[in-house]
Amino acid sequence: MERILVLEDGTWFKGEAVGTDHFRIGSLIFNTAMTGYQEIISDNANAGSMVVMTYPLIGAYGINRDDSESLKPSLAGLIVREISDTPSNFRSVETLETYMKRMDIPGIKHVDTRAIVRHLRTHGTMRASFCSKEAEIDATVAAIKAYVPAEHPVRTVSTRSIYTIPGRGKKVLMIDYGVSLSMLRRCAERDYDLIVAPYDIKAETVLDYHPEGILLSGGPGNPAFLFSQIEAIRKLIGTLPVYGYGLGCELLGLACGADLEALPHGHHGPNQAVVDTQADRVLITKQNHQYALKAKSLEAAGLTLTYRSLNDGSVEGIAHAESGCAGVEFDPDDRFFTAFEAAMERKDD
Repeated sequence: MERILVLEDGTWFKGEAVGTDHFRIGSLIFNTAMTGYQEIISDNANAGSMVVMTYPLIGAYGINRDDSESLKPSLAGLIVREISDTPSNFRSVETLETYMKRMDIPGIKHVDTRAIVRHLRTHGTMRASFCSKEAEIDATVAAIKAYVPAEHPVRTVSTRSIYTIPGRGKKVLMIDYGVSLSMLRRCAERDYDLIVAPYDIKAETVLDYHPEGILLSGGPGNPAFLFSQIEAIRKLIGTLPVYGYGLGCELLGLACGADLEALPHGHHGPNQAVVDTQADRVLITKQNHQYALKAKSLEAAGLTLTYRSLNDGSVEGIAHAESGCAGVEFDPDDRFFTAFEAAMERKDD
C-alpha cells in the first residue's frame, strides 16, 4: 500500500506503508544508530517525534522482551529504507512491523532516507506527517502548518504518581520528565534508594521526602515551556546536589539563568563526539536532544562549560560551582554518577 511522507515545507517522499494508519504530526528527526532501533522507538525522549533511521536495513534482529525503554512508545512515526520481515536472533519474539502494529505506530518503508536526511541537514528539523495519496498532500501540509500541540510531550510520558525502587544506598529522588527503563536499572545497579516523582512535583514536596540528591531525567520537547518545573528546580538549587541529563540538563541550565537555543537538526545517535574541557579528551557519547544551552549565556548564569560538541561546538555539559549542581546532554556514564555520589557525600560532611 502506498504511503507518502509530507514535510512542513511541502516536500514529500513516496514509499510503502508499514505499521498502522493512525497518522500523527510530529517533529521529523534523523538517528544515526546502526543498531538499537527498539530502544529508539520506545525512548520517551522521542515522544511526538518522527524518526528517520539513516542505517538502510532496520528490523534484522526483531523485537525482544528486554530492550524497550518504555512500556508504551509515544513515537509519531518511523521512516526506514528497508525493513526486515525475517528477523534472526535467539531473543526475538516478533517482527518490527508486528510490534509497530501492536503499539499503534505508523511508518513508511522503501523511501529514500538519504534524500530525507540531506533535506533536514540543509533546511533544519521541521514537522511532518503521512498521507495515503498525492491528492491529500496539500491538505496535509496545511494541517501540519496549523498544528498546535494540545500539551507538552513531557506530560504524556512522565509518571502520574510517585513510586519507589528500594535500595540500600543513597536516597535519591528522580524527577521523571520521561525517564527510560534502562536508566532506572542503572540506578538500581548502584543500589540507590530511589524515589521517582512526576514532572510537576513541587520543590517543597521534593524536600519533604528528605533525599540526599536529586536527578533530573531526560525527556522530550522544548524545556523552555516547562515554566513551573524550571521554577521548582531553581528553588532546589543550593539545597541538595542536583544533577540532570538530556532535558534535565537543559532545565537545570534554564533554572540557573542560562539561555536556550534550538539546534538545526539536533543530536540523535550513539556516535556523538564531545570534548571533556576539564581533562582535554574526546568521548564518544549517545545523545538524543534537539535543544542546547547557549554557550555565551553560561558565565552570567554562574555556569562552567564542562563538555562541548566536537562537531558543532554546542554545549554538552555544565557545572554550577556555587551549588555543586551539574548536567550533561548525553547518556550519563560512570563519571557522571561518581561525581553525583561525591557531591552527596560532601553534602553529608
